[in-house]
Amino acid sequence: MKILIVEDEKSLSESIIKYLKQEGYVCESAIDFKSAGDKVGTYDYDCVIVDITLSDGNGLDIIRQIKKKETPTGIIIISAKNSLSDKVDGLEIGADDYIIKPFHLSELNARLKALLRRRQFDGKKEIKINELVISPDNQSVTINNKQLELTKKEFDLLMYFISNKNRVLTKDAIAEHLWGDNIDSADSFDFIYTHIKNLRKKMVDMGSNDYIKTVYGMGYKFLIE
Repeated sequence: MKILIVEDEKSLSESIIKYLKQEGYVCESAIDFKSAGDKVGTYDYDCVIVDITLSDGNGLDIIRQIKKKETPTGIIIISAKNSLSDKVDGLEIGADDYIIKPFHLSELNARLKALLRRRQFDGKKEIKINELVISPDNQSVTINNKQLELTKKEFDLLMYFISNKNRVLTKDAIAEHLWGDNIDSADSFDFIYTHIKNLRKKMVDMGSNDYIKTVYGMGYKFLIE
C-alpha cells in the first residue's frame, strides 16, 4: 500500500516513514504545502497522512485538493491542536480520522490498517474471492486452503490488482504505486512483466483461476466475472 506523509517536522516525518516501511508500506513524504500539493495533484495514494498546520499553508487545503480528484484515497489528520473546530472542519471536508500529537506509531498503524480495510475491503479482515483468501494484516494468501508463498512485492502486486479489480492498470501505474519515488530512476518497466509473470504462475500452479489478464497495448486487469 502506498502512503504519503505530509509533515514539516522532519524528525517526526522520518520516524513515521521508518516505522511504516518496516510494516511493509511504500512511503513518500512532503515536508511543505507546495510539495504536498504537487504530489497529490500528480499521483494517487491509498492514504495520505497530513498535518494540517504546515509552515507555508493549511493542510485542510491539501485535503480539499485530494477530494476534488474523487479517488478512494483515505485521509488521516495528525495535529498538535486538540481543537474541536479543527476536527469538525477536517472530518466535514472528507478526512477519515484525526489523531492528536504526540501519538504512538503503533496506534497510527492500527488506524491506518482499519481505514484501508474500510475504504478498500468493506471493513473485512479477510478478502475472499472464490478459491482465494487474502489477509492484508498478516500479508498471507491461501488458495483452496493451501498457503501461497509470495515475495513482498508479489503480495503488494496482488493487493493492488484486487483493490482495482476489473480495471485496466498500466505498467506505469503499477510501477509508480509499488515503488513510489524510487521508480523515477528506472530505465524501463520490464521488471513489472517479470513480477506479474511470477505471481500469475505461482497462483495457477497452486490451483487458482488465472485472474490476471493482459490487455494488449494498455496494461493488465484482474478480472473477476
